[in-house]
Amino acid sequence: MVAAPDTLLPARMTIEEWANMDEDEPGEFVDGYLVEEEVPICAHEAIVSWFIGELRKWGKPKQAFVFSSDHKFALSPVRGRKPDVSMFAPRERLPYNRALTRTPPRLMVEVLSATPRDVKRDRVEKMSEYARFGVQSYWIVDPPNRSIECYELGVDGRYSRAAMASQGQLVAPGFDNLVLDLDDLWGEVDLLSQDEDEPSET
Repeated sequence: MVAAPDTLLPARMTIEEWANMDEDEPGEFVDGYLVEEEVPICAHEAIVSWFIGELRKWGKPKQAFVFSSDHKFALSPVRGRKPDVSMFAPRERLPYNRALTRTPPRLMVEVLSATPRDVKRDRVEKMSEYARFGVQSYWIVDPPNRSIECYELGVDGRYSRAAMASQGQLVAPGFDNLVLDLDDLWGEVDLLSQDEDEPSET
C-alpha cells in the first residue's frame, strides 16, 4: 500500500505503537500510518473548551467522563482517531492507565476546520468510522455557519440527523436534561479578536 500524501512517518506501524507514542506527537492512525491532523485555530480551541465545560457540568454528577482531543480510540486494528471531544456513558468503567480506548464513548464531537480535506474527513470518513465503532451520538460543529448537527445511530448502523440548530437553546437528543446555550457559545467565540495580525509586543 502506498502511504497517503499527508502521512507523517513513512514506515507502517501497529495501532499499539501509535498508542504508545509520546503524547506530544501529533497525528491519527489510518491504514497503518500516522497521518496529519487538522491544525486548530483559536476559534476551534475555544469551541472545544466550551463543549468540554458544558458536558462536564452535565456529566460529572452522573459519573460520565469527558475527554479532550488528546485521547486515542482504536476504532479497528488499522484505524485510530482522536475526536475533539468525547464523553462516555454514565458510570462507564475505564482503565486507569490505558493509553488506548477500545470502548466506544456515548458521544463524539468534531469541530470542522476550514480546509476541504478536513471537512471531508469529519463529515464522511469519521462519520462512517464512528458509526461502525458503535458511537451512539455524533455531533458536528460548523463554525463558519455557526451550526451544530446532532446525529444518532440507528438500528441499521447508520447515523441520521436528530437535531440541528444555530442559535438559542438546543435540547441535546438522547441526553436527559442536557441543554446547550448556543448564544453563549457563539458569544464566547465573538470575544476573540478578528485581527489577523499578531499584537505587537510592548
